[in-house]
Amino acid sequence: MSDPRQLRCVMAQLNLVVGDVDGNTSRIVAAANEARDRYRADLVMLPELAVSGYPPEDLLFHSGMRLQVARSLERLKKEVRGIVLIAGYPEYVDSRIFNSAIVIRDGVVLANHRKACLPNYRVFDEKRYFTPGTEATIVEVKGVKAGVLVCEDVWEADPAKQAQLAGAQVLLIINASPYEVEKQSQREQQVVGQRVKETGLPAVFLNLIGGQDELMFDGNSFVMDASGEVTQRVPAFTEDLYVVDLELDTAGIVHPVPAAIVPLQSQEESVYGALVQGTRDYVDKHRFPGVVMGLSGGIDSALVLCIAVDALGAHRVHSVAMPSRYTSQMSKDDAALQARNLHVKHSEISIEGMFDATLAALKDEFAGRPPDTAEENIQSRCRGVLLMGISNKTGKMLLTTGNKSEMAVGYATLYGDMAGGFAPIKDCSKMLVYRLARWRNARSQVIPDRVIDRPPSAELRFDQKDTDSLPAYEVLDPILEAFIEEDLSVDQIAARGFDRATVGRILDLVKRNEYKRRQAPPGVRVSGRAFGRDWRYPITSGYKAR
Repeated sequence: MSDPRQLRCVMAQLNLVVGDVDGNTSRIVAAANEARDRYRADLVMLPELAVSGYPPEDLLFHSGMRLQVARSLERLKKEVRGIVLIAGYPEYVDSRIFNSAIVIRDGVVLANHRKACLPNYRVFDEKRYFTPGTEATIVEVKGVKAGVLVCEDVWEADPAKQAQLAGAQVLLIINASPYEVEKQSQREQQVVGQRVKETGLPAVFLNLIGGQDELMFDGNSFVMDASGEVTQRVPAFTEDLYVVDLELDTAGIVHPVPAAIVPLQSQEESVYGALVQGTRDYVDKHRFPGVVMGLSGGIDSALVLCIAVDALGAHRVHSVAMPSRYTSQMSKDDAALQARNLHVKHSEISIEGMFDATLAALKDEFAGRPPDTAEENIQSRCRGVLLMGISNKTGKMLLTTGNKSEMAVGYATLYGDMAGGFAPIKDCSKMLVYRLARWRNARSQVIPDRVIDRPPSAELRFDQKDTDSLPAYEVLDPILEAFIEEDLSVDQIAARGFDRATVGRILDLVKRNEYKRRQAPPGVRVSGRAFGRDWRYPITSGYKAR
């Protein structure tokens, strides 16, 4: 290249708050000013719907949101100077709303791109709110013609091709792309890489970070050259500004200047990072001073305690052991040891008195009936009462510790171990819980080895094991994944080598326990399909899984 011209962009990979229009606007202004003053940038990119936060859902219908967005745009025009700003916002036009990206320089709107492709699958419901755009949007900065796209626009072929035909030399893509396992490889190899191949244009892909209810946005913003090679990748789950230099040669071709390429994380590292970030954001964005949780001495609560401490710091976490006559000394010792290892406040409160009093109160009602799950669930509900009492008194939010395998088959107690405000591992299968615990222990040995090695048990009756009522998790988890994430039938799952009667029983348990899941707290979505916004099975149903 001879005499290249350089365009300096900054990707503002920010963690924004849904509905906090004023706060988000202040952060956009601050990011623009820092990009201009510290990095001498020509252009700064903010994520999809940065002004409102993503996803704003039915807040979009509120007249107050419309007024606040209008004020935000006036602020951006007034306060962002000396740099080109691209920021996502909800654009109101009469009765219609567009998911748009505004381009502003020195108070002048240079362009406005309306998202053309509106996702309406899995966790997305954008056709409920937005009208699709139809036109390509090109903005010229320092002689470089950039095609502006918004998230789903790059998952389909037409918008990028329209931008190329309109004269774009580079694609600038602002996103709110939620995290799930292996999503980054899909973004790079199957989505952006495919658009680059089709258009011959390099791409700058900026993604949101942060937790929003069940959704987790991982960042992982990156730059790709016209050959489809990643030339820059920034850290996941990290809020910061990242410089991207683009050089325009005399032939009119844009070349991203190679920069740091952060390696892709392992599955365990990325899932754990998502759980930590999601828990931190849920607690902090709701302004809770900390969390309280039950610590049983089992693997699930052990992992949740690690997540809580890594998310919030030990000083904001309170663990509580609540033994009964069925709790082993090993469980009590291991819970206390892990609490010491992580330096958290730890209490031990026996539920024996509560349990005895409840059984006495119900003696006449239970007369003539043998002990069963009713007595087991009473223990869990006694623990829920204690934990919610501590939560109410201290203001700390209660974390639940149930995993996806348990939630799928109803191996959880309503108003007992399901009681709480947030469920960090709600979308983690039991086998994934073990993998994450081992990964966390490899960083520092905080979970006692026998917590990981011992057979799992709820310890609600003598010598109880999970396998008394469920198949081994090595069998259960693949069956559940095939049904929940792949929508396979009993016959299709059995064809993979599983006992057909077992498959039928498990799928029936999933169907019958929908009423429980509807009453469960939200948790971080990490899989291709989580219980929550992308699982919409009816509670009342005569459907028979076959």
